[in-house]
Order: sequence, then structure tokens, then C-alpha cells
Amino acid sequence: MDLLRIIIAILLPPLGVFLQVGFGKHFWLNILLTLLGYIPGIVHAVWVIAKK
Repeated sequence: MDLLRIIIAILLPPLGVFLQVGFGKHFWLNILLTLLGYIPGIVHAVWVIAKK
């Protein structure tokens, strides 16, 4: 299941984070990072998914 979440995180980083933690601080932080730059959003999303 984590592999699927990582693939989703690469395509749509906020969705990958949402599937892992829901609407929390990590989700909103990922939205902000994705808006500032797509790559930071991906890195944060993969980190959140791998951490759990």
C-alpha cells in the first residue's frame, strides 16, 4: 500500500499526504510546499509516507 501512496505522492503530493495522515498540519504544510515548488512538495510527501 505504501508503494501506491508514494506513486500518488509523486503525481499529486497533497493527495498522498492526505491518504496517509488526513487533514492535519502535514497536509497543509504540503499544500504550501507544493505551491512554492513542486519538488519540495514531493520530497515532503514521500518523507511523510516513509516515516509512518
